[in-house]
Amino acid sequence: MANKGKRYRGALEKVDRLKRYDFREAVQLALECAHVKFDETLDIAVRLGVDPRHADQMVRGTVVLPYGVGKETRVLVFAKGEKEREALDAGADYAGSDEYLAKIQEGWLEFDKTIATPDMMTTVSKLGRVLGPRGLMPNAKLGTVTFDIAKAVKEIKAGKIDFKVEKAGIVHAPMGKVSFGLDKLLGNIAAFVDTILRLKPSASKGAYLKGVAISTTMGPGIKVDPGLVKDLLS
Repeated sequence: MANKGKRYRGALEKVDRLKRYDFREAVQLALECAHVKFDETLDIAVRLGVDPRHADQMVRGTVVLPYGVGKETRVLVFAKGEKEREALDAGADYAGSDEYLAKIQEGWLEFDKTIATPDMMTTVSKLGRVLGPRGLMPNAKLGTVTFDIAKAVKEIKAGKIDFKVEKAGIVHAPMGKVSFGLDKLLGNIAAFVDTILRLKPSASKGAYLKGVAISTTMGPGIKVDPGLVKDLLS
């Protein structure tokens, strides 16, 4: 604790480390614990009763948060002709083909998400070693390899996030900014948790939601009682 600042220690004192709060209490407490000058992000961590080493227990998906994530997402679309124009009209920051392939190979990475039409994936696959480790490769399962470019761009711009369970069985995701306030953050959390529940693998046995914690960027973790999820979604 010696390495923690006075403000962090003050925030930590507000949290009962032995208690599991309901979702509303936890978010309200997280907002009260926000203690820095910048607009912190509220994050959620959900521990699932799955073993992601087995393919039939993998949990991966997307969700459009109703209130967005509070940051501008720069979208690059790999497309040609009419689909390139469709991407730009829908709000994509960049759209094209070979010229962006060359720029990325030269080290340009000033974008947050990529989308590609299926016919462009042979070209995009050449960037696998660059985009893959950064989580930037278009993926059909996540809706980012598609001919419906306008829909894909608008969803990402509106607050679509993708998530994947980690080796330890935990899913992390941002739920928006502290400045959103209690109700909007709860709305985003409800959409995310509902999606997680609908993705429960049939091979998962026993308790599926085993633990939930939320925190702001610089704040302490706050444990939530997963048994109260029905109250969140009602």
